[in-house]
Amino acid sequence: MPRWIAALRIVLPVFWIGALVALSFLETPLKFQAPGITIPLGLGIGRIMFTALAILGGVVLVATTLVHLRPRPARSSVVVLAAIWLVYLVETFAIRPALSVRTDAVIAGEEAGGSSLHYVYIAADVTLLALLVALVVVTCRAVLPAEAGRPVR
Repeated sequence: MPRWIAALRIVLPVFWIGALVALSFLETPLKFQAPGITIPLGLGIGRIMFTALAILGGVVLVATTLVHLRPRPARSSVVVLAAIWLVYLVETFAIRPALSVRTDAVIAGEEAGGSSLHYVYIAADVTLLALLVALVVVTCRAVLPAEAGRPVR
């Protein structure tokens, strides 16, 4: 396998991990602590950021999948990639649209009431983060040379 493909197999998910941690777990809670940020304004900013993160994640996921297709991928990589696709698609087509309805209501000045949907999204992001780390570990074990005399598992 060319070295640049091996490098991309590691770099792409690590890049996504960085973006996910920075935006989902740092920027999101911190923006509401900034002076002058109202809930509707914070939700509007969040919508823009999560849309950008979803687009970035989709591009990185497609690229990551493509670099794992050739040469023949390890079964463990395929399983982890499939799980990542599942979480990404559930977030994109099930959870985020439902959250957008609630966000629209709050931005319009309506009282949306409590919801556990944000906790479901957080759980999905934590799951996605764990799967991306697992993909990096599995990929590193497959592409990095083993110690002399010790096979890579």
